[in-house]
Amino acid sequence: MNANFFAHPTAVIDEGCRIGAGTKVWHFSHLMAGAVIGENCLIGQNVFVADQVQIGNNVKVQNNVSLYEGVICEDDVFIGPSVVFTNVINPRSAVSRKGQYKKTIIKKGATIGANATIVCGNEIEKYALVIGNPARQTGWVSEYGHALQFDGDGKAVCCESGAIYQLQDGRMLRFPSNSKP
Repeated sequence: MNANFFAHPTAVIDEGCRIGAGTKVWHFSHLMAGAVIGENCLIGQNVFVADQVQIGNNVKVQNNVSLYEGVICEDDVFIGPSVVFTNVINPRSAVSRKGQYKKTIIKKGATIGANATIVCGNEIEKYALVIGNPARQTGWVSEYGHALQFDGDGKAVCCESGAIYQLQDGRMLRFPSNSKP
């Protein structure tokens, strides 16, 4: 473990968990041994992070979230309060499904709204905005978190940074503000 992170005294961090510099882990959170947490992350109160979960840099996980085995978050992801992740399609109490865990990948810069339920086996695209139960993509946001309005050619401009975004085949590409897609 890296000693350059903050953990509240009530947090439980199992030996073997890797935590990047500048990360903060708050009250009553539990990070299991195989979890990997990037740099400058915020792990809110009462968050559970299972073995084999990977969290990139600058990720914010708000209060009361459980990230189960199979969840992979790329950099700059925001996970709202009380978001629910699953890792098995048809869980049963009397039937072990540990060999059937499905991956859920949240790509760079995605935002997941409060109380959304993320069904396992899905991939949330870069800068996607998802809400609901089960979660549905409702649009796209810029790197600065502003809702993007795409024109007829599939182009949008961030109102804060001026960066240009282009939709192509259901994926969003980002271009610096001084370049053209």
